[in-house]
Amino acid sequence: MIVSEQTRPEATPIPGIEHATWASTADGLQHLSVWRQTLAPGAASPPHQHDCDEVVLCLAGQGEVHVGGQVHRFGADSTVALPKAAPHQIFNVGEVPLQIVAVLSATPVGTWLPDGQPIDLPWRT
Repeated sequence: MIVSEQTRPEATPIPGIEHATWASTADGLQHLSVWRQTLAPGAASPPHQHDCDEVVLCLAGQGEVHVGGQVHRFGADSTVALPKAAPHQIFNVGEVPLQIVAVLSATPVGTWLPDGQPIDLPWRT
């Protein structure tokens, strides 16, 4: 077991998104990653998909996830379950930062655009 400090999300090259990786391969894990992200009001993740299941826990704010042609609203104390390979996009639709924790069932986490092109994420996965 390794105990580490939960670092605050920092700015990334993706506009409006701050990120911190809390647990991954670098921490000795083989099958799990934990990310903390903050999306500024009006910000969105790029449309993407992962090579693993993802669970998003909303800590604060109001969001939408677009997946499978459907739009699902969520807010604080909501859980969003995203199956492996499901193309999705997360939007902050509120007036305050959207604060989320993502738990992914892989490390490193493979991430692709919906057309299958790999995304080189600007953080450790």
